Amino acid sequence: MAMTDVLNAEDIKKAVGAFSAADSFNYKQFFEMVGLKKKGPEDVKKVFHILDKDRSGFIEEDELKFLLQGFTPEGRDLSDKETKALMAAGDKDGDGKIGADEFATMVAES
Repeated sequence: MAMTDVLNAEDIKKAVGAFSAADSFNYKQFFEMVGLKKKGPEDVKKVFHILDKDRSGFIEEDELKFLLQGFTPEGRDLSDKETKALMAAGDKDGDGKIGADEFATMVAES
């Protein structure tokens, strides 16, 4: 499944472009811009599974670094600072990874 099966390609392009500068990423604005916030639980879960590259059932820090590339190959790597801030925002139980429920909560809070 491709991200464009769930989200609009033009919205993805605009959102990724909006955060092309280093240390500019804001997950709340990003999820709003790509239209993820308006999607239902099933679509949010689909996006989670696309971002979970190793199919572990979690998004780990090394996968978060490439979050934008999960939406489009042209996306940049997140900086270490952005990656750690995103992990801190999403990892509600402190286990060092973001589960599907934590991801859904993150999207809903954005």
